Amino acid sequence: MDFVSIVRVALRALTRNKMRSVLTMLGIIIGVGAVIAMVGVGQGASEQVQSRIASMGSNLLYVQAGSHQAGVVRVGWGATKTLSYGDEQAILAQVPTVAAAAAGTNYSAQVIYGDNNWGTHINGTEPSYFPIRAWTFDQGTTFSQQDVTDANNVAVLGATVVTNLFPDGTDPVGKEIRIKNLPFKVVGTLIPKGQSGMGQDQDDNVYIPFTTLLKKMSGNYWLQNIAVTAVSNAATDSAVQQITDLLRSRHRIRPGQPDDFDVRNLAAYADVANASATIMTILLASIASVSLLVGGIGIMNIMLVSVTERTREIGIRMAVGATESDVQRQFIIEALVLASIGGIIGILFGLVTSWLISSIAHWPVDVSVVSIVVAAVFSAGIGIFFGFYPAKKAARLDPIEALRFE
Repeated sequence: MDFVSIVRVALRALTRNKMRSVLTMLGIIIGVGAVIAMVGVGQGASEQVQSRIASMGSNLLYVQAGSHQAGVVRVGWGATKTLSYGDEQAILAQVPTVAAAAAGTNYSAQVIYGDNNWGTHINGTEPSYFPIRAWTFDQGTTFSQQDVTDANNVAVLGATVVTNLFPDGTDPVGKEIRIKNLPFKVVGTLIPKGQSGMGQDQDDNVYIPFTTLLKKMSGNYWLQNIAVTAVSNAATDSAVQQITDLLRSRHRIRPGQPDDFDVRNLAAYADVANASATIMTILLASIASVSLLVGGIGIMNIMLVSVTERTREIGIRMAVGATESDVQRQFIIEALVLASIGGIIGILFGLVTSWLISSIAHWPVDVSVVSIVVAAVFSAGIGIFFGFYPAKKAARLDPIEALRFE
């Protein structure tokens, strides 16, 4: 018999017991659907984490003021007063793996416009900060380097601050706000970025020249951080080492003494987050695959029952010339057809389930073509694997004994 005829016979045999065939396929349907949906959830979560980390900027490094020890008391990160604007200029001039840098210092204050006020973070920085963070403007533009030099009172607002200070939709650009009783002219607003990879609201910030913050607000003279972007992702590790060596030399730190600064590579955070998301995806897929295994056992069980019920039919086929390989092929194809139909329905079930998860639970779901193909191939493989033993058993029946079977 040719392949088409074998498939036709297999379909006829399966339709004799429609309910039994449907119940047998149910395990494959649920298994394939669960695998597609769970892998989609895992990949969606991974992409969301990656997008949040990417929103912080590409090839981004943060040089932060470090800790120090006063007697027996150790003060936490950000407590040292040794990180300076000169360090930033030295990094730009002497570290070849660095493409750009921006000084940074932070302050918390109440921001006021008219009758509205909002407690937020005031970030002193430079115009280069926004390209480093790959952050585009919604309205207006950034302040200039001349504003930094002159310590002018100009500000760029994040989207959260705009929403709370200008709830009626007024254009903030050109308006005057007050920060710590000082008037500031709004020169630009930023597009929303949402939460960072660490769960912080990136839009709840006001950006002003760092010189303005140091001279007119905090009264400090040191920096709390320097944002740095490397020339490429591959160069981030080299940049970390070169910046570390340079700052240890500038701060006169002797061999064996701890750094009074900290260089953080956000690309490393992205790798860790990606690894965690991959593990979660594999775990979800593994749990869902148990349903496929159960479905395969169901196929084996039904095919064994089918061999018993059709023993006399097998004997007749052998008596008229069918070989063992013909009989074995017939039952393997029946198991394959059963698993394949279940796999196709399972793919549709998985796509619908993914859509429902995304629509109702509002979870990020990304169903890839690869996961669909893998699930389909795996379901067919389940049919062949679990159909092999019943097919082998059918092929080894004694024709004479099979003809006598009632």
